[in-house]
Amino acid sequence: MRILFFLVFVCAWIMSGCSADEISGLESNYVLLPDLGEAPELTNEIWLNTATPLRLADLRGKVVMIEMWTFGCINCKNVIPSLISWHEKYSSEGLIIIGNHHPEFEYEADLENLEAAVDELNIPYAVTADNLGETWKAYDTHFWPTIYLIDKKGHLRYIHIGEGRYQETETAIRSLLEE
Repeated sequence: MRILFFLVFVCAWIMSGCSADEISGLESNYVLLPDLGEAPELTNEIWLNTATPLRLADLRGKVVMIEMWTFGCINCKNVIPSLISWHEKYSSEGLIIIGNHHPEFEYEADLENLEAAVDELNIPYAVTADNLGETWKAYDTHFWPTIYLIDKKGHLRYIHIGEGRYQETETAIRSLLEE
């Protein structure tokens, strides 16, 4: 992996025209993320923690993180503290976090149960109910939790499935905020 990073780093350095001093330290502070194409629009109508439904078209100029989750999933619950931390650290810099709640079981589809879970978990960022799985399917999601990062132009740039890789994800967030 380090060899691959080094090759990408050298190519980026050569193409950028920057001096070595200007680029030093990028390995820990910046990551080159592929452009995976335009992110599917959000069509959900039921939202918590926001006055109006959020649409990616309205969020151009912001970095958007969409986390596919369900409140009955322990792995999803384990990711939430990092999401809250990133919300607190980076929302003032332009990071918008959206929890796309797609239920696995019937009791998770009940809006009152979702509202109670959002309250119990102290989730401060926007959460949307995706009971029909429209957003889940649009992103071709198969697992809880899955994190998607979308750049300021509305393009999908990073995907992570499951728990872990918190530092890598935070580095990707910072990289997209700096673009």
